[in-house]
Amino acid sequence: MLKPFPILLMLLLPLLTQAQTIVKGRITDVKKRPLAGVNIAVKGSYDGATSAKDGSFSFPTSATGERFLTASLTGYQTLEIKAVLGPGQPDFVLVLKETVNELKMVTISAGSFEASDEKKNTMLKPLDIVTTAGANGDIVSALKTLPGAQQVGEKEGLFVRGGTGTETQTFIDGMIVRNPFTTGMPDFAARGRFSPFLFKGTTFSSGGYSALYGQGLSSALILESIDLPERSSYSIGIMSIGGSVGVDKLSKDKKTGYGFEADYVNLSPYFKLVKQQQEPVVAPQNLNFSANYRLKTSKNGMLKVFFTGSWNKFGFLGESLEYPGDKEEFRVDNKYAYTNISYKESLGNGWKIQLGTSFSTNRDKLYMDTINKSPEPSHIKARQDFTQVRTVVSKNLGQFSMLRFGSEYQYDDERSALNDMHADYADSYTATFAETDVYFTPRFVGRFGARFEYTSVLKAANIAPRASLAYKLDPKSQVAFAYGEFYQKPEQQYLRFFRGLNYQRATHYIASYQRVSEFFTFRTEVFYKKYHDLMKTVPSFNNNGTGYAKGVELFWRDRKTFKNVDYWISYSYLDTKRDYLNYPYEVQPDFAADHTASLVYKHYIPSVQLNLGATYSFATGRPYYNPNRPQSEFMKDRTRSLNTLGVNVNYLTTVGKAFTVFVLSVTNALGNDQEYGFRYSSDGLRRNMVGPMAPRFFFVGMFMSFGIDRRQEVIDRQ
Repeated sequence: MLKPFPILLMLLLPLLTQAQTIVKGRITDVKKRPLAGVNIAVKGSYDGATSAKDGSFSFPTSATGERFLTASLTGYQTLEIKAVLGPGQPDFVLVLKETVNELKMVTISAGSFEASDEKKNTMLKPLDIVTTAGANGDIVSALKTLPGAQQVGEKEGLFVRGGTGTETQTFIDGMIVRNPFTTGMPDFAARGRFSPFLFKGTTFSSGGYSALYGQGLSSALILESIDLPERSSYSIGIMSIGGSVGVDKLSKDKKTGYGFEADYVNLSPYFKLVKQQQEPVVAPQNLNFSANYRLKTSKNGMLKVFFTGSWNKFGFLGESLEYPGDKEEFRVDNKYAYTNISYKESLGNGWKIQLGTSFSTNRDKLYMDTINKSPEPSHIKARQDFTQVRTVVSKNLGQFSMLRFGSEYQYDDERSALNDMHADYADSYTATFAETDVYFTPRFVGRFGARFEYTSVLKAANIAPRASLAYKLDPKSQVAFAYGEFYQKPEQQYLRFFRGLNYQRATHYIASYQRVSEFFTFRTEVFYKKYHDLMKTVPSFNNNGTGYAKGVELFWRDRKTFKNVDYWISYSYLDTKRDYLNYPYEVQPDFAADHTASLVYKHYIPSVQLNLGATYSFATGRPYYNPNRPQSEFMKDRTRSLNTLGVNVNYLTTVGKAFTVFVLSVTNALGNDQEYGFRYSSDGLRRNMVGPMAPRFFFVGMFMSFGIDRRQEVIDRQ
């Protein structure tokens, strides 16, 4: 079999010898003192260097023309200047200003991994967590490499600290997102709907999150969309599974920007080349489109409009457990649209306001049938329309402290039908919230808040208090503590039929220690979570379920020890049990593993402009239900341990005037069996293993960008 990547590399080797420009100069602070260890780079590329003791720097680059140089050092504001690169360019003299307010002050951190290009003391950048080798461009798949997240491959959602996938909520610019994943099929996890490059900031909160957000028992994924683009650009992608095109336009006065992106994926040709465990009836097909508009209304004001729509379908035949030798067919057709409008403005005297509204509609058609058997096939139609409006007002209290308060309203219209049987409901949800950050000293901060919620479908209200404390031990390390009460409505499939239910509730306690420097990060966290009023379906539908989750987590990142290498290691120990749904008593649920670990490795080889990546993930076996065991041994069986290795190779170059990257990636490269659990026939005599459609997934692509070097984005996306 021909190897596509080596062929592409050999064809493009002559481009490696192209002429290079030397970028050199000196960097100091505002008092003209030389700064050592400053990272200077051509923005959007790997070309760069670190300044010497006397502040001098020098490095070669193949970039020419108008570009941006960046200089960053912990404790200083990142500098970005426009430069014209090429023959005869002068030496650069750069000056960095110290950032006192953020880096020398303590920040609230318990339970949260924050990734931001704007905040210099975050442990990760958005592109660090957005995608790693093996994640294939899916935000949630990348977040599974962080402590607290479970390696669940057969169900949609982000499973965090003993919580189900539905206990993690996704927010974009403060607005909750219904249906953030494409519609899944039985025993197959669904991907997230949103491109990672829509966002400049990501907060993965594994517990104890802010009172500004609600309706998530375990976790919140808080995404902040990008502002204006850097400059106008165009992109084209050609992939082994489809293609993409994108446009970003920035006005001449740099106050307005708009763009769109479209991609089409069809796995039919791929499935003909790579045998699947299940027989595809309709290979996965996806058509996605997004558009955005940005308007800078003032120095601190911004209007953002975002729209995305998608169409997806998939169908397969599987072996029937109930009728040996027969086939069962499953098909899904999904249409989805989401729009988000947000506006923020400064009102003067330290007052700010954020307004937002969103609307989404999700429509599913599902078909299930055991071929040539009765009863008749099942036709399921489901529609969810969700509307939200939200207001947040904030006020500076002194130099550092802050008060935030606001309210939101949500209207949820759920309609579903199974053949001729209908089940509908509508819910009006109202919430108000208030929260304050109080800096007792620059090294000691407290966050205190509460949230009030009322939902018409439950005819019930709640008040959720939350509090966090953090203390800075020295300029690089701090300890933090968090407590909170969190409420969530039962899932839609229960509310459609049973209205006498109540909120589910979880109480969080978290303690953490972290040490963050320019090149190294260490973090450890212990937590305890108590569940109350979980959903029970046996002997009747009620809120008598209980549970708990406790554990310890570790995270280590190193960007200096090995030249041109960046890696991180995460480990989680989880002790959890719950009595919910049809469980007879509290046991470890089928989505939870005792031990989970990940190693993410990135290695850049500048001499040939290659980026190598690998992600190794491990999880001990998870429980599964075996109907042949007595009730006293409920959930006592365990799957095999999970071991999976994802790898990618990326080659950076230029083709004509286009910045280009060639991508080759493989998930589960070693082909290890991934055993997620087992499904049994009703008599318990037969069973099927639950696993992925195929042992491996191969991806080959070429991505070209015009007007701006976006090669690094594409690399981190794969």
